[in-house]
Amino acid sequence: MRVIRQEEIYRGRVIAVRRDRIDLDGKERTWDVVAHPGAVVVLPVDGDDLLMVRQYRYAAGETLLELVAGGLEPGEDPAEAAQRELQEEAGFRAGRLIRLAEFYSAPGFCTEKLHLFAAEELTPSRLPMDEDEQIELVRLSLDEALRMALAGELRDAKTLAGVLLYARLRGR
Repeated sequence: MRVIRQEEIYRGRVIAVRRDRIDLDGKERTWDVVAHPGAVVVLPVDGDDLLMVRQYRYAAGETLLELVAGGLEPGEDPAEAAQRELQEEAGFRAGRLIRLAEFYSAPGFCTEKLHLFAAEELTPSRLPMDEDEQIELVRLSLDEALRMALAGELRDAKTLAGVLLYARLRGR
């Protein structure tokens, strides 16, 4: 595979869209790509409870229960970004971060790589939230979150991955 040409079509606050022309086994193809700097996902664990955020997601058109998450700044270490997002959205800092996984959100068209962490040994520490965030912090037991995941009540992929991976880590 060889890239022949890349043309940026759109650049927004978070993403860029480009049209790539590639040579794939001697045949030219056009590929539309959403370029995203990547993000972190954090599953805060407070004693026996998990903390999640409930927020309206405009693109989905509904309110979702999700893990703490946010974009990476250019060159930012994912563990540092995880601490920042945890402070902004949940009001805690983690004494211990456990790297659960790295995965792509939609590799067929998007470059976004998600870095998933569990955050334990929480201590209160608040940073200001982004202006456009209106979130409610929700406390659930691991068993309740696992039940919701298996019943189809958690509809966000990164949240499903986080709950299922953490449950497996803890022998559930």
